[in-house]
Amino acid sequence: MKNLFTFYGGVHPPDQKNTSNHPIEEMPIPEKVVIPLIQHTGIPSKPLVSLGDTVLENQKIAEAAGHISVPIHSSVSGKVTDIRAFLHPVIGKPVESIVIECDGKHRVFKPEKTHVDYYRYSPKDLIQVIKDAGIVGLGGAAFPTHVKLSPPKDVIINNIIINGAECEPFLTADDRLMREYSKEVIEGTKIIMYIMDAMKGFVAIEDNKQPAIEIFKKIVFNEPNIDLAVLPTHYPQGAEKQLIKVLLNREVPSGGLPLHVGVVVDNVGTAYSINRAVKEGENLYNRIVTVAGNGIETPKNIKVRVGTLISDIAKFCGGTTKDLAQVIMGGPMMGIAQTSLDVPVLKGTSGILFFTKNDIIDRQYFDCFRCGKCIRVCPMELFPNALSIYIENGRIDEAKAFHPLDCIECGCCAYTCPAQRPIVQQIKWAKTQINKK
Repeated sequence: MKNLFTFYGGVHPPDQKNTSNHPIEEMPIPEKVVIPLIQHTGIPSKPLVSLGDTVLENQKIAEAAGHISVPIHSSVSGKVTDIRAFLHPVIGKPVESIVIECDGKHRVFKPEKTHVDYYRYSPKDLIQVIKDAGIVGLGGAAFPTHVKLSPPKDVIINNIIINGAECEPFLTADDRLMREYSKEVIEGTKIIMYIMDAMKGFVAIEDNKQPAIEIFKKIVFNEPNIDLAVLPTHYPQGAEKQLIKVLLNREVPSGGLPLHVGVVVDNVGTAYSINRAVKEGENLYNRIVTVAGNGIETPKNIKVRVGTLISDIAKFCGGTTKDLAQVIMGGPMMGIAQTSLDVPVLKGTSGILFFTKNDIIDRQYFDCFRCGKCIRVCPMELFPNALSIYIENGRIDEAKAFHPLDCIECGCCAYTCPAQRPIVQQIKWAKTQINKK
């Protein structure tokens, strides 16, 4: 067990982990999948298939278009029926996507080689395997994992943190993954440690996940270089900068990355996927997703194929309720509201939440009270109130003095604001304007 420090700010929203005791169910193969070519941070992938092509499950259908890019694989066997712009659930506008009509035959592309004895291969070889498998961070950011595992040569990584905090309310996909695939998560952790030549690893779990904690206590007892860190439930405990502060008392500098303090942080789902890719030759084309909220008839944790439409997932979960008012992809704090159910699951989709009218707060907002609550809860120690006021008045250059690019978009400011100001949305918009210049 690891002695813990603490981080500034944060909030304690109700857990709402109502699906934590729902085992993972595998969703049946849908009739079609829509696979966007933007599935990750960085450059969109380039399609390798054409209309009419027959593809296999696990087969590469799009290639990486640069260093910060990854290939994409078919999540089903079937026929490519369209390649066109389709509404993207995160970007909110149509992007080029590959549409595959499933043949129902479950034909799988088998790799020529796997790397079961991974320690017989060089870290460079394994990083290439991870890239070829299309693995990205599964905690939400979807940053290409092979890039994260390729720091500059002069950087020494001495700690690996496997993030099982899952601090967002409602989401329990990582919790179930840790309970049901704990050994695979640890094996993925060991692969990452081998690649990075790191002597110490941590599996970090919030203390509201006692069954998972008990499982990992027994496993890490036999792993001398891996510790279990039980974290107090505190949002946004799972943000990597806050996680590093809590576990190691190291502060990532403004504009810096975890590698600058000798740390790599990966989600438990990423560790699991790395193990599957290295040892089984399985590319990243499915993931665990929490389906929850009062607007869905039967909440579940499901193993779902990338490209499956939310409308098909809703049917599998018994359909939506009559008073459904909003659908959010992700968690309630950082997730993105959807305008349609005909949008696909992405590699980074951790949850789909269905909310009724009674669950939604009227977002009419007022002038800032100068109460300072947002300052007290901001885990990055920013001044969200000043940012909000400057941005609202179009004074972006003046807002830069308050470091909007350091915002991790956790939503604590908006959550605690008595004037219900959309502070995090304003900051996100300002970041896009700054990055354009």
